[in-house]
Amino acid sequence: MVNATDRDTATEYEQVRASIAARFTNPLDLPKEIFSDTSVYREELDRIFYGPYWHPVAHRAELGEVNSFKTTWLGEVPILVSRGADDRIRAFVNTCTHRGTLLEQRAVGVAEEFQCPYHRWLFNSGGEFCGAPGEREFRSDFDRKDYALPELRVSEIAGLIFVTRHPDTPLLEAFLGECADPVRDCLLDDGELTLLGYQKVVYKTNWKTYFDNDFYHAPLLHTGFRILGWQGGKGDVRITQPTGHFSVGYQSTPYVDNGYLADPSVVQFRGTDDRARVVALRPVTVLTKHVDTINIRFARPRGVDRTEVSYAFFGHVSDTDEYRAHRVRQASNLLGPSGFITIEDAAVFNRQQMTATDGTLARFVKGVDGCPEDATQNDEIGNTVGWANYRKVMGFDH
Repeated sequence: MVNATDRDTATEYEQVRASIAARFTNPLDLPKEIFSDTSVYREELDRIFYGPYWHPVAHRAELGEVNSFKTTWLGEVPILVSRGADDRIRAFVNTCTHRGTLLEQRAVGVAEEFQCPYHRWLFNSGGEFCGAPGEREFRSDFDRKDYALPELRVSEIAGLIFVTRHPDTPLLEAFLGECADPVRDCLLDDGELTLLGYQKVVYKTNWKTYFDNDFYHAPLLHTGFRILGWQGGKGDVRITQPTGHFSVGYQSTPYVDNGYLADPSVVQFRGTDDRARVVALRPVTVLTKHVDTINIRFARPRGVDRTEVSYAFFGHVSDTDEYRAHRVRQASNLLGPSGFITIEDAAVFNRQQMTATDGTLARFVKGVDGCPEDATQNDEIGNTVGWANYRKVMGFDH
């Protein structure tokens, strides 16, 4: 049954959709309403976050032993990722199947069972209902199997765990396309990573503004890039059609001490492969391998003008204690939300959101006249494939 609120929301979006579509005639010119309209945001949740997309939610390194778990979110749906007693990784909607209470609120942990605080219903790490007080007096049609935790589809590549709520989402390799191998590269190919730690930040910006952080800006906005002498070039650019995932691989330039850093060792490269890589997976996940830092940015919308990003940093199982300590020190200092080469992002995201209701367009201009396959590292064309697909998915091209 469709209630009145659902009908009102659908009607509101249809009115907004028609207005935006009239101005969204070119994927190079974005009507700013898409960054500020609440009905657009609600529709994005349904069509994208709960639609036929795969969403990274964890890495195996975060689930280091049997019965370990992580809680996270898919859009506005709470998710519980669990490595069960049988060593299988599953993902569930993090809700008690009795009265809908949030089941587990710890960020990470180890638990053989999950107990709802409201009525003490119990579930095992495989999501099965195990029991509850007063079960003998439950309704006549009660069947334990009907009260298991709602399970999502799960797939994995190089230890990175993806989930989807939609039955028609394609196989993960097909969804990633040209960016499957770059994902493996970021995760050191074998995925045998170790968790170093987290940082979390909430940006005052729409989730699309956060994700649409192009490569054109990096040497211009970020003082750290200039100070450290890390300038971009052509790079190895890969774009997945039609979804718009994109990746840039490039040679990392060793820092030559020029007096700016009190301790240059913080950006020293100590590994064996100095190729750097950034992978942006739509709708809203970024993977980065730069110098000795391996970073996954798990992001989620917190409303039309808020985006939460959990920065997870990793090492490799083969690391010595000394190398691990170096990675820990370099990780957040380099690529965290206040890192040497990322600190200015928050201010720009905020300033973009401050203009999201001014009725003008956000426009792409640099290097966009050619083919996406010919993109260079500092062009904007890598972003435009995803925007063309967004326009289609959201119904703005009809």
